[in-house]
Amino acid sequence: MRLNNSFLTILAFLTISVCFGQMDSYSKKIELKGIENQWHTIEVPNNVFEDVNTNMSDIRVYGVTATDTIEAPYLHKVSKAENSNSEISFNLINSVNNSKGYFYTYELPQKETINEILLNIEDPNFNWEITLEGSQHQKQWFTILEDYRILSINNDQTNYSFTTLKFPDASFRYYRVLIKSKEKPNLTSVHITKKAQKAATYRDYEVSDFQLSKEDKKTIIDIDLKNRVPLNLLEFTVDDKIDYYRSISIQYLVDSVKTEKGYYHNYRPLATKTLSSMEDNSFQLPGTLAQKLRVIILNNDNQPLKISAVKLKGYVHTLTTRFTEPATYYLVYGKPNDNFPNYDISKTTISLPENITKLDFGSVVEIPKPEIEKTNPLFENKWWLWVIIGVVIALLGYFTIGMMKKEL
Repeated sequence: MRLNNSFLTILAFLTISVCFGQMDSYSKKIELKGIENQWHTIEVPNNVFEDVNTNMSDIRVYGVTATDTIEAPYLHKVSKAENSNSEISFNLINSVNNSKGYFYTYELPQKETINEILLNIEDPNFNWEITLEGSQHQKQWFTILEDYRILSINNDQTNYSFTTLKFPDASFRYYRVLIKSKEKPNLTSVHITKKAQKAATYRDYEVSDFQLSKEDKKTIIDIDLKNRVPLNLLEFTVDDKIDYYRSISIQYLVDSVKTEKGYYHNYRPLATKTLSSMEDNSFQLPGTLAQKLRVIILNNDNQPLKISAVKLKGYVHTLTTRFTEPATYYLVYGKPNDNFPNYDISKTTISLPENITKLDFGSVVEIPKPEIEKTNPLFENKWWLWVIIGVVIALLGYFTIGMMKKEL
């Protein structure tokens, strides 16, 4: 009986040691404050991204009691946009032309709300103006878009096309598109849609340094941030009022290597886009953790653009966390090559409360590592080693001389 009790005591001690050891393997922790309910949200602060893995797999929520460590499961959510696009059926009822251009009239089977018409035009190069009108009975037409430009450039330097008509919600039975062209457009297909979108929520990041340089028909923009953060949106402010279409390469700094000639910065491609006067100069990025970006604008034989400002933004990362036991809870992170947690709540449909409160944070604390017990050498003073070597040599000499005398 006593043996069983001793075994259980040892097992419990080892279990608690392992639990506490879970936190010891991470580098930093932040105390979570304001836990009152079973469910709370944790809005991951910027300073956490400085130390997490590239894929954010090493974020945990641990609770510490007097005898145990509890891991609280969470659902990782990102505040990206939510699209709900629906394509509307229609009939082409008229296709005519006159001195103004080519007219295309479309009928919707029933009155629908739309806000986008995509024209698929196979002509490689064009620059046309569009007029879009709407009517309920084809007797009176109302202007939706006027002098709206569509464009296609396909040459050795650029391959760019913009043929989407975007406009505020409109609800008509008939729509008429006028393409102001002397030649008949090669219009192969049309898509009419209602684009419903819940806008993304972004966190603005302060740019600490922004430098432009020009070399060999290129403009190079170096952008530095205060911290390493997840980047999802890049915006430019271009002061030029002319038309422009420039290919750009967006890169992020992976690491820097010190050489005899200074530091070599290793950049990795992030995205390739087109900077155009036809569209908003904002570009979606694939959610990469970075602190420094480089943007290369290909000017070709054109004058460099006047770019006065840049903005960088990122989605808000939220951990919807379940707390089941009272404890002092911490947001724990910073463990290279850690795997993603495997929680039941991520595999099943959870009915979450409507109003989940957000938790506050304490200070960032370094997690102390357990000290490795150092074993001192048998002889710390090197003179002991010389003495022992001398004694060994003397003994070997003594026995050697003794053996030689016996042989004589």
